[in-house]
Amino acid sequence: MSRFLLISDRQPLEARLNAGLNATVPGSVYRIGAGAAAQPSDDVLRRSIGEPTDVVILGPDVATDTALRLASSLAATAPDVAVVLITESDEDPELMRSAMRAGIRDVAAADADPAALRLAVERACAAVERRRHPAGADSARPRGEVITVLSPKGGVGKTTVATNLAVGLARIAPQRVVVVDLDLQFGDVASALNLDPEHVITDAAHNVAAQDSVVLKAFLARTDHGVYALCGPRTPADADQITPDQTGLLIDQLAVEFDYVVIDTAPGLGEHLLAALERTTTAVWICGMDVPSVRGTNNALAVLGELQLVPRGRHTVVNFADKRSGLTIGDIESTLGAPVDVVIPRSRTLPLSTNRGIPHIADGRHDSAFRGLAKLVDRFDAEERQRLRQQHRREVVS
Repeated sequence: MSRFLLISDRQPLEARLNAGLNATVPGSVYRIGAGAAAQPSDDVLRRSIGEPTDVVILGPDVATDTALRLASSLAATAPDVAVVLITESDEDPELMRSAMRAGIRDVAAADADPAALRLAVERACAAVERRRHPAGADSARPRGEVITVLSPKGGVGKTTVATNLAVGLARIAPQRVVVVDLDLQFGDVASALNLDPEHVITDAAHNVAAQDSVVLKAFLARTDHGVYALCGPRTPADADQITPDQTGLLIDQLAVEFDYVVIDTAPGLGEHLLAALERTTTAVWICGMDVPSVRGTNNALAVLGELQLVPRGRHTVVNFADKRSGLTIGDIESTLGAPVDVVIPRSRTLPLSTNRGIPHIADGRHDSAFRGLAKLVDRFDAEERQRLRQQHRREVVS
């Protein structure tokens, strides 16, 4: 039986809420005065009588600041209790963002009819069920593909490949792609996508967003290309504010909400990367056409193999390819013991796109670098995957 605690002095609101719930949603409504919202969250919940409280409903006569403060406190002390806000205006974008950041699960208008109130409460009840039984929620909803773009060496173009891959995938699954900047000290995803994010990954890690994938969306920036982004910290020092466990939890939440989660990573094999690899379905290895990069990639594969953290899906990308480098694709394949899947030639236009904050794959310049990036995107198309399983043709550098 669900239990609903209404904080409001308005008896007509209680009547409409009861009329909406009726026998459709099991449980009963217990109303206390609006002044109770100023009390500590534990004291508010103790005001409930009988069944444990599942949903707290804040009436329109509760001051906005007081409502947001109580919701944030409930998110911290009672994460399995959902909060619904009833407000005089449910069309204020700033209020909606503030409400989601405070952990409020739904917002309804004060003049909403009983059916609309019932829907808001039903959604809150569903959130409570997911929080209390996460395993059941995960099995009911398929997880998206987690794609980690990595390389042990810096300067090989991981961010460029990750952001272009995300934009390309958004053409396959519009509004269903998110890119995560896991280079927590010097990440450039925001610059590569020309974003000035209001919130970054450290904000999301220390909020109710880490417990609710719907709330987490309020912390994402959205690009003009239909891609969402969880950008890196504002300063290198802020990287210490997020732990590997928090990183893993954020990735788990995003995988529930998006079809593709593209993760840009820092050089090396740090703890945050290992946490990401535990959840990765496909790794995209970026390798330069130079001996240190090839050897570093080979060594990293060996280490991850010993740790049993090499994802099943793997694509090897040679970036900045140049036939005058002294290496051939065959040399690289021989060292890595695996085929090179995509070659992205050195390009004059690719750095220009990066400096403008416009991913090359969206820039309209169909040069050889564009074709290489497009081929990488195609490898995540179901039909193309089936064809690629049947044959591999060695890449060449034009």
